[in-house]
Amino acid sequence: MKPTEIELGDLQAARRRIAAHIVPLHIAPSAALSQQFDASLLLAHEYLQTTGAFKLRGAMNSVLQLAADTKGVTAVSTGNHGRALAYAARQAQLPCVICMSELAPRNKLEAIRALGAETRIVGQSQDQAEIEAKRLVLEEGYTMIPPFEHPHVIAGQGTLGLEMLEQVPDLDTVLVPLSGGGLISGIALATKQQKPEVRIIGISMERGCAMHTSQQAGKPVDIEELPTLADSLGGGIGLDNRLTFGLVRDYVDELVLLSEAEIATGIRHAYFKEQIILEGGAAVGIAALLAGKVACGNKTLILLSGKNIDMELHRKIINQEFQLH
Repeated sequence: MKPTEIELGDLQAARRRIAAHIVPLHIAPSAALSQQFDASLLLAHEYLQTTGAFKLRGAMNSVLQLAADTKGVTAVSTGNHGRALAYAARQAQLPCVICMSELAPRNKLEAIRALGAETRIVGQSQDQAEIEAKRLVLEEGYTMIPPFEHPHVIAGQGTLGLEMLEQVPDLDTVLVPLSGGGLISGIALATKQQKPEVRIIGISMERGCAMHTSQQAGKPVDIEELPTLADSLGGGIGLDNRLTFGLVRDYVDELVLLSEAEIATGIRHAYFKEQIILEGGAAVGIAALLAGKVACGNKTLILLSGKNIDMELHRKIINQEFQLH
């Protein structure tokens, strides 16, 4: 499938399909950021989603389209996709096994198990965990729901873009966390196909952003996965990536990388100035602005994509007691 084969109509159909299962996007101005940058800065509060992150949109859109005789579902996840799929599978009364690497945060493991899914910890990377997920597909007949590299997942995440433009028609810049590219691909498709002049900026961490490295190389490449405050943005994009690599290349205007200290600053700003608890991967838009790495547009929207951070880690970050070397 070519990237262009995911069309606006697929996103609109996804929106109708999942509407009864998700929390609509809440967008509101940030008084603190608007004053600091003398611009109209809006926050998209997707961390209010049922499972604490945007991933429920893509997971639910995928599960709702499964065949009636589906035996079960599996996925590889750094946490948020696994939690979303566990929730969607429980709604559909399907067995669910989430395969994760040893880098997965314990709080995200526990949240997945609390939803009735099984977790299997395999190796030090997403690629190693994927071996077990593929075994489940081949030997036990499970259906794989990837975290980003699937048209139904991309369409589900793209419903965010539809809601953004509907609520803010004069939107000109969107700051989006970047990992495997499912989120930013969906949002870019939704916005660019309706309003091509909107700038889409992907933001990630310096410590192991596979999509950024792959875009620089001109093809999907492997990278070493490293511990990072933005753990939800970790993992590879797959050497056989057929969708999100091309969509990011064709639709995303700019990619920005942040240091761990800059990500921590974003988390602290969200807490002290916005009264919001965010995980590192969701605070990167705020962090990029504060670090001076992104220029504001006339109407800039910052997507706050998730809140599923370990609370002891959050306490250390806001008290400036934590440093990742």
